[in-house]
Amino acid sequence: MLSKKLEKALNEQINHEFASSYLYLSMAAYAESQTLPGFANWLKLQTKEEMGHAMKLYKFVNERGGRVELQAIAQPVTEFKSPVAVFEQVLGHERKISANINSLYEIALEEKDYAAQVMLHWFIEEQVEEEAAASEILETLRMVGEKGHALIMMDRQLARRGQG
Repeated sequence: MLSKKLEKALNEQINHEFASSYLYLSMAAYAESQTLPGFANWLKLQTKEEMGHAMKLYKFVNERGGRVELQAIAQPVTEFKSPVAVFEQVLGHERKISANINSLYEIALEEKDYAAQVMLHWFIEEQVEEEAAASEILETLRMVGEKGHALIMMDRQLARRGQG
């Protein structure tokens, strides 16, 4: 059985995950408008991944006898200055989500909810991967610049995500 404090915090995280999904979809729309289909592919796959994270939490709350209470999702940013600006936001956003997950883990520790701690370990490991992927793309973008052949090559590389 979930404590009310942990249930509330998990519901807030479900909202954050759905909002993340929506944000990445907005970023994908930007990438498509800039004729960067590989970037759009990467971001759309990220959208699905974030939706999966929300549903993993949704399932956990229900399995533990809690009640999922969906909250409003704010409109995401729709305008970006450049691909670098997009991935600066991706990295900053993933760091914020990591901090949220760490806070959830602290609540699970306080509440002595061992099942939640085990489930949140998965999210902690996932966030390490999320931050590393965003950081690598951002650093590569900074090296290649935002115009020219290198950007096109990078776009093609990102188009391969999810194909194997």
